Amino acid sequence: MGKESKRQLQTGELIKRNFGQVLQQEGSYIFGGVLVTVTNVKMSPDLGIAKIYVSVFNADDKEEVLLKLRKNMWRLKTGLVQRIKRHVRRIPHLDIYLDDTLDEMWHLNTVFDRLRDTNQMGEEE
Repeated sequence: MGKESKRQLQTGELIKRNFGQVLQQEGSYIFGGVLVTVTNVKMSPDLGIAKIYVSVFNADDKEEVLLKLRKNMWRLKTGLVQRIKRHVRRIPHLDIYLDDTLDEMWHLNTVFDRLRDTNQMGEEE
């Protein structure tokens, strides 16, 4: 997949900002006290598909939160449509994915700390 066009980036940013606001409004009804934030939105070249990446905090089962989001997609999409319909020619199909980058970073930091504490990192430059 090549570099995203200016239009893809603009539309992705529009959806990211507005979908984040919809999640703030509707989220407590869908998944309670869990914090879900939109980390990224990737648009297909024809702007027909929006891949929405979310981070989930304060939840034991992140996959369950993702399932609840997908199950309530009509509600979330309705909220998004009301916000962006004047700014886009057509409403894209929405796909939601878990962005576990922050979890991986935290895990790697923990591993490195453990290696440092047990003197297994070798000599630091």
